[in-house]
Amino acid sequence: KSDVYSYGMMVLKIVGVRKKDDVGVDCTSEQYFPDWIYKSLEQCEDLGLPADMTKEENEIARKMILVGLWCIQIDPLQRPSMSKVIDMLEGSIETLKIPPKPYLNSPS
Repeated sequence: KSDVYSYGMMVLKIVGVRKKDDVGVDCTSEQYFPDWIYKSLEQCEDLGLPADMTKEENEIARKMILVGLWCIQIDPLQRPSMSKVIDMLEGSIETLKIPPKPYLNSPS
């Protein structure tokens, strides 16, 4: 399951869903990176994808983002297997849900 996590982080970084001009962001922070993606998805904000993408390319990128978020779940039991990841990537985006947002700190 650690390979699935690494794959998910790699997919998210390849898709490039980070605003590169945000100087207040620590570019090495893996905690911030997924948190920013979740906030953008929840608020239907721009994910920093290139504006010249076709509708199909945008859908593929969003699918990869959702699959990547599933892969980086804190609890390894919530991460999909690699065969499930392939099924998710080959399937329709309509069947993909936003995965639960991982909480890194326990409530006090």
